[in-house]
Amino acid sequence: MFTFFNILSLSATNLQDFKGYRIYPVPQKQVFEEKEIALPRKINIIAEEGIDEVTIERAKQIIREQGIEIGEENKKESIEGINLFLGVAGSKGAVDLYAESLKIERKIFENPAFKEKYDKHILSIRANGEIIILGEDTDAAFYALASLEQILEQCVDNGRMQCVSIYDYADIKERGIIEGYYGVPYSAEVTKDLFRFMARYKMNTYMYGAKSDPYHSRFWSAPYPTQISEQEEKIGYLTQDMMRDITSVAAQCKVNFIWAIHPGKAFADPQNTQIISQIMTKFESMYSLGVREFGVFVDDVGVPSEKSIMKLCADNLTKLQEEIDAKWNADALQSKDMVRPLQYVPQLYAYGWTSLEKGEIFFNSLANVPEKVNIYITGKNVWSVPNNEDLKLVTSWLGGRNVSWWWNYVCNDQDMTKIFVADMYTNFRDESHIISNLRPDETLEKINTLILNPMQQGELSKIGLFSVADYTWNNAAFNNDKSWEAAIKGVLGKEWASDFRTIAPCLRYYDSDALGYLVSRYKQSVERKKPAPEALIEELQKINKACKRLIAMKESKNKSDVLFYNDLRPWLLKLESMSCEALGLLQGTKPSPVDYKENEDFKFEILGGMGEHIAFAIRTAEPASEVLEPFIYWLRGE
Repeated sequence: MFTFFNILSLSATNLQDFKGYRIYPVPQKQVFEEKEIALPRKINIIAEEGIDEVTIERAKQIIREQGIEIGEENKKESIEGINLFLGVAGSKGAVDLYAESLKIERKIFENPAFKEKYDKHILSIRANGEIIILGEDTDAAFYALASLEQILEQCVDNGRMQCVSIYDYADIKERGIIEGYYGVPYSAEVTKDLFRFMARYKMNTYMYGAKSDPYHSRFWSAPYPTQISEQEEKIGYLTQDMMRDITSVAAQCKVNFIWAIHPGKAFADPQNTQIISQIMTKFESMYSLGVREFGVFVDDVGVPSEKSIMKLCADNLTKLQEEIDAKWNADALQSKDMVRPLQYVPQLYAYGWTSLEKGEIFFNSLANVPEKVNIYITGKNVWSVPNNEDLKLVTSWLGGRNVSWWWNYVCNDQDMTKIFVADMYTNFRDESHIISNLRPDETLEKINTLILNPMQQGELSKIGLFSVADYTWNNAAFNNDKSWEAAIKGVLGKEWASDFRTIAPCLRYYDSDALGYLVSRYKQSVERKKPAPEALIEELQKINKACKRLIAMKESKNKSDVLFYNDLRPWLLKLESMSCEALGLLQGTKPSPVDYKENEDFKFEILGGMGEHIAFAIRTAEPASEVLEPFIYWLRGE
């Protein structure tokens, strides 16, 4: 029997380099046996009473998608054949007792060393073909299915499964996205697609606070409309039915969908004695649409300097939480009808804006807010990378309570013409507001939540989101390069991953280092009057062919592929045109020059501002703009 004494000291290298299942986020511990079993043709599902229907339906989906037949369903006992057992540790239900009889090690649930670990679960593929999943609750069992999904996908080609026991948990409790950037809000289709992606990679939190959604900010007290125009839908407006659909899909994916309100300065206005009732009225409207968690944003409206105003904000926040508890969290309500704790983004979310003395006064004012309310920061600066120094300081000001982190990554609302689809550390270098040599700490303490604020391009943001999911699940095991390579495969799939990997370095504003080197070498050869374009031509041909193949994504039968293409389109088409013209100029075919500044194919729409100051604009994509685009003008002789 495996003893669980060394899980905390297991190194990331051992996990990443093991030639077993490639699972992301990287599990805390995989224990392999030498035995293999045949991939079953039929799997029965045996689930305890404590396993909810959402988890059971997810299990069915995973099984069906691998072409495996679903056999019988039972909630009490074993069925003849290959069984998938879903249980809750310590429940004394049928699966829990069966796992106990098999002497499956369960110290992950019992050892105090794992008290501050989350979504704890065990996944065991046994030599007799049984698959046993035991979670600390039904949600944890749901996340274990994400590992099973990736295992089945890796085994379907050869029809064999290696026996393994996975002991897993998350280092950070709440992991996911905050849609809080300045730009066009995500469409309902993109949002739902992100939920499904999050379920696959064990993320559980989506906070909606789209700055350009007028019903989040400008019309914060008004209900969402029942109808919108085609143009409004194009720029991210939502109807009540759309919101109801979004919350339904979020629930199916075990994603906590948090709808946030931005009352602006009204929250800190002593003359507004109706603020709590106004917010509760809007929350009641959102509750009717399926929302079961709320946030309050008062960011970017000025930091109060008067202690009386700080106290007013804290009092309002406390009263609001009390109102929520009184209305929705009575003991008689079922858990699905209860409302989770408030999320709060204060005026001073980047403490470096002021002196340490004033920062301490500000956060001290929030110290006595109910502890279950999550208070967010971005660190010392707006674009800080998560680190313990900032967490330790702010938590000390808050009386020792944990804090939550709004991470402005891979946000591009300050670099709208750029997209950040490289690895995390390259993105740090490319994003102008991030200190490029920063790295997230290997362990984070005193933190409840870590959610990223992504790009206006939600589908492209999946690549950064993948690695953040990997990091937040298992801090110490995060490997930047391997996580990014896995992200490309996880987001693009077998059909498109290789081509996207080819062009990804050139989608950066700053170009591929390899392409930059080849351009420089070619220019030097011209200066020596011995032009040698062969290597550069070969590289540009690879890029151009990959672009042409990726353009076919728009015809894919997979909806996620089409959504991804829609986001990528201006950058992809511009890179395809530039590589094509550069090849023609190098090969002497004299192609017609392309207008890279005003061509409509390379443009996209943006929204800026918030509340009454939302402005519409058009921008031009800027891939490979540091080297390739100027090189084309050089080849033209301009």
